[in-house]
Amino acid sequence: MKAYKIIVLAKQVPDTRNVGKDAMKADGTINRAALPAIFNPEDLNALEQALRIKDKFPQSTVEIVTMGPGRAADIIREGLFRGTDGGILLTDRAFAGSDTLATSYAIGQALKKVGNIDIIVAGRQAIDGDTAQVGPQVAEKLGMLQITYVEEVTALDDNSITVKRRLESGVETVKSPLPLVITVNGSAPDCRARNAKLLMKYKHAKTATEIDALDEKSKQLYSKREGLILKEWTVADIDTEPDQLGLKGSPTKVKSIENVVLQAKDSKAISSSDEDIEGLVVELLESHTIG
Repeated sequence: MKAYKIIVLAKQVPDTRNVGKDAMKADGTINRAALPAIFNPEDLNALEQALRIKDKFPQSTVEIVTMGPGRAADIIREGLFRGTDGGILLTDRAFAGSDTLATSYAIGQALKKVGNIDIIVAGRQAIDGDTAQVGPQVAEKLGMLQITYVEEVTALDDNSITVKRRLESGVETVKSPLPLVITVNGSAPDCRARNAKLLMKYKHAKTATEIDALDEKSKQLYSKREGLILKEWTVADIDTEPDQLGLKGSPTKVKSIENVVLQAKDSKAISSSDEDIEGLVVELLESHTIG
């Protein structure tokens, strides 16, 4: 039976779905400390599609690649709890401030080192940026075919993959040769829950940096548990050009940020009479709310 090498691109993001009054700093930037860090929702949809392929082809491998600070190792652990075979955390101060172009460059260089990939799966977009650019940009940098807006992988054989795409105008079925990159919509099936046995097996999995922060006795235990040491790559581990990383490699510049706070005003009750309704319409027209 064919075995496929599958990479899932995933990101740890601030939970922008639950924004409170402390979510923004005075300068208009996101107060990440006030928002919980979560697995980007559409990346979970992508993970489920990868795991379904592994269900059908058990010899296949699924690994997560994520870029971020040390705490982003949680993304790899979450994958292990659901059935992945491991992952790689790209973490380095040199990556800080990356826009989508610099991010896709760093990820692309890491994937070149991984090599021999059959399928790369990513969520359509991240909820903290909503650009939907990283997946397609990675495909371009690797010279791979790509299919976007995927909702389901319907067929897979040695040479090709067939998927269902969800578009505004309807549903489209697309067949493509391998290897390729697919990005998955939030309308795709939700990711499976954590597996209890896998949770117990991998709950102590850590990166080398996390292990270095432990006491000596704990470090000795990890020396005997190679399966619990997560891969952690820095700039030194991949072939990159410094001027294409981080802020230097990010042509996207934020000109200004406006913090808009919606405030409730006094309510006004009206009856169903023609006079009250006509008065409301006139008021809305004068304020340019309508018309």
